[in-house]
Amino acid sequence: MTRVVRGAVAAAVSAVALTALAPVASAAPAAATAAYNGACGTGYRTVNSTPIGGIGTAYLTYNSATGKNCAVAIRNVAGDPVAMELYIRRGGGEIYADQDGGAFRSYVGPVYVAAAGSCVDWWGAMDGTSFQKYGTNCG
Repeated sequence: MTRVVRGAVAAAVSAVALTALAPVASAAPAAATAAYNGACGTGYRTVNSTPIGGIGTAYLTYNSATGKNCAVAIRNVAGDPVAMELYIRRGGGEIYADQDGGAFRSYVGPVYVAAAGSCVDWWGAMDGTSFQKYGTNCG
């Protein structure tokens, strides 16, 4: 009889331990940040980035051979098309030097500006969430 009671207690303790661990094991991982996708082309390296709420990331890249900056904004998870827009200019310059916009599944851009020796302004929105970066990466 003692053996049966010990077995029942061991089974109950095991069940409690598994139940306690279940929420940890089943917790969904956080959405990964979108990685730069190389959309700007050969020779561009990432020099700045900013999150767009929890739905994406905008990247500023630079090509030292051409003196051009390029921006692209990428969704963390591609899906149905959503409204996206992206703008870039030399710091404090024209309204914008280049822009892209529309309904896209995964990213908007690339957009380019020649800004060697100047600061860069880049801004945009993704599915109603906006971001602004003004006076960055001067030089």
